[in-house]
Amino acid sequence: MPLRPDGRLNHDLMPGEKGPQDACGVFGVWAPGEEVAKLTYFGLYALQHRGQESAGIATSNGDQILVYKDMGLVSQVFDETALNALNGHIALGHCRYSTTGGVTWENAQPTLGPTASGTVALGHNGNLINSAELVDLVAERYGAQRRGELARGNTTDTALITALLAGDADHTLETTALEVLPRLRGAFSLVFMDESTLYAARDPQGVRPLVLGRLERGWVVASETPALDIVGASYVRDVEPGELIRIDAEGLRSTRFASAERASCVFEYVYLARPDHTLNGRSVHAARVEMGRALAREHPVEADLVIATPESGTPAAIGYATESGIPFGQGLTKNAYVGRTFIQPSDTLRQLGIRLKLNPLRDNVRGKRLVVVDDSIVRGNTQRALIRMLREAGAAEVHVRISSPPVKWPCFYGIDFASRAELIANGLGVEEIGQSLGADSLGYISTEGMIAATEQPASQLCAACFTGKYPIELPSDEQLGKHLLEQAELPLGAPEDGLSSLAVSAGGAGALDHP
Repeated sequence: MPLRPDGRLNHDLMPGEKGPQDACGVFGVWAPGEEVAKLTYFGLYALQHRGQESAGIATSNGDQILVYKDMGLVSQVFDETALNALNGHIALGHCRYSTTGGVTWENAQPTLGPTASGTVALGHNGNLINSAELVDLVAERYGAQRRGELARGNTTDTALITALLAGDADHTLETTALEVLPRLRGAFSLVFMDESTLYAARDPQGVRPLVLGRLERGWVVASETPALDIVGASYVRDVEPGELIRIDAEGLRSTRFASAERASCVFEYVYLARPDHTLNGRSVHAARVEMGRALAREHPVEADLVIATPESGTPAAIGYATESGIPFGQGLTKNAYVGRTFIQPSDTLRQLGIRLKLNPLRDNVRGKRLVVVDDSIVRGNTQRALIRMLREAGAAEVHVRISSPPVKWPCFYGIDFASRAELIANGLGVEEIGQSLGADSLGYISTEGMIAATEQPASQLCAACFTGKYPIELPSDEQLGKHLLEQAELPLGAPEDGLSSLAVSAGGAGALDHP
């Protein structure tokens, strides 16, 4: 696996230790007279937590689409020169964490593809589970020649969607989308555009979030509400599961391509979404605080101080302290400037591991009975090192409380957990996990307590990573996997450059060739 860009914003606290990785962030804007590329840049800034591997922006001036994308964080990929070259009144942006396909420039988004009447650019948050079926459909419809992104080495489910949107001379992009979208199975929050129109679509289960906002002179769609806030857009509503939205000079139009069968991802409430996001009408921060309160009711303990694993455990730790009456305080300080480093530590430094990012406040924890609150345990290596560090700093007791149930099952809808064999909760019971971590006690919130905190009906949430009950039926094991399209030989012949007619400028050169 290639090294990731420096400055990652997840809660991996040890070199080589992999936590639950985020999905992706999508943003789209239709706003004549506005600097849409810069609006998109700031929108992606607000969504950076959802993906830090690559970033890209596509714009249209009504006649042509330009794309600029590269590996790295939003601030690393774009500068004033690149943004000034991306002219137009429509834009879409994407920041990626790979849940299908490798970490390569070819797999960065937005993707580009030809259509019968022009070009389509597309950004995707989520993960499809019927990619093998869609590969066959692309070959059946468009013949034995690889086109567009597939010809250029893109191995993602997003490239398959883009290829299927090619359509034919008798169908508009909207008509083609209404025929293709019902064929997709899995999680997809899509933002796509042609030269004149912005589209947004969400899978019938609404697994991943997607919201609609209003600007004074236009419209915005985004993965989360903070992206609306940062560009000054007012929240209108969520994009409904099974809905396709079209925005152009004639205004906004909504069409249903499937009936809603709601199964929103509960892990968005636990960890993925920003705490200032409002998800299905519920404040994510409030949900996390309530998870902490429920955790205190379910797993009380006599202690002197409640501390959080920064930053993801903080709201739940506040809730735990409020409910239990135990003071909340800071026991750990975090280096905000350290991400996944390119410099490999020596064996000696590797033993220190977690101290690169976290260090204890010794005077605060010495002699104290601590409650340490975190959002989840995956392998357990981070928590094990953290507990050891707190004990070395003089903590009298360390009681671990987790604001989600044990993670036992993989996610096929857009979160990249460790493999099932690596999940500590699969091999050990709760008491055994606590002993393995070196904790004085360990308590996980119940599934019921977690779901109650979201204020959503259990029947409208996906909790498969905790329960093993998948709301969208999965295909056979050989048709699943992050690198499925890299391992399988596509039933497509020699490449045909379906993008050769696209016009590019300095700002859009990255759309066709890696700079």
